[in-house]
Amino acid sequence: MERGHDLTLFHRGQTSVGAYPGARDVIGDREDGLAALDGESFDAAIDTCAYVPRIAGAAAKELKGRVGHYTFVSTVSIYADFSQPGLHEDSDVIHLEDESVEEITGETYGGLKVLCERVVNEHLGDRTFHLRPGIIIGPNDPTDRFTYWVERMARGGEVLAPTPPSRTMQGVDARDLAAFTLERIEAGFVGPRNVAGPSTTFADMLAACAEGAGTDSSIRWADSDRLEALEVQFPKELPFWLPKPEYAGFGLVDSSRARSEGLQHRPLAETARDTLKWLRTRPANHEWLAGLSAERERDLLQRL
Repeated sequence: MERGHDLTLFHRGQTSVGAYPGARDVIGDREDGLAALDGESFDAAIDTCAYVPRIAGAAAKELKGRVGHYTFVSTVSIYADFSQPGLHEDSDVIHLEDESVEEITGETYGGLKVLCERVVNEHLGDRTFHLRPGIIIGPNDPTDRFTYWVERMARGGEVLAPTPPSRTMQGVDARDLAAFTLERIEAGFVGPRNVAGPSTTFADMLAACAEGAGTDSSIRWADSDRLEALEVQFPKELPFWLPKPEYAGFGLVDSSRARSEGLQHRPLAETARDTLKWLRTRPANHEWLAGLSAERERDLLQRL
């Protein structure tokens, strides 16, 4: 809206109704189709939340002929082999043996997104722009993955973290991703783009979280084998911890094409500071979806 666009938000009305004054809210459930938008046309559409091809294809089909440009938010998880660094837009993608499956698990998520990209292309062809982000971070993130580390470093004390400190991760601030998306839509860009964040070591990520929180903590680096022996769940209890060799390239996805086209990243410490500011507006009894509880971490530190 700040860039002069008229914005229509199609959603179920279960959260954040009226969060964007000046935007038009259209209430509906995409499972039932887009009838509430019948007869309307749009310069551009952004699909942020389709996870199975039936749903992705239905929206693309209904808007075919009524939309000038179509952005589909996919994922870097579509790639078949994360054991090697440098995955790029032309790297091999996952092929599901059963393309009718709709149960979303760690094993099917990436393959289903591949099918979503394919069906959107079938309906909209050269009008499609596929964004392939990795971990999206920043204020309002409901997954608590990056947020856990920000909150943990803000509490200070001895922090449990998994080895090796040199393990890489990539987090793209949602605001940076949004800015790039809008600029590329306005320029009419199509095709796939990896939009993972810059590669950062685990140690540097924690240092940025501490800097953003304005605190000083000590890190207890624990061996991955020892953590697994203590039945620590990855990556739920220690977000971004992916100790298996087949994930070695997960934090080294090649997003150079998008960066050459204008994707910019704010400092990680800035993202951490803003995330902490937002975090402090949440209810004290918020149920965390990722990370160790304080009691669980104390127990692990003692056992280590």
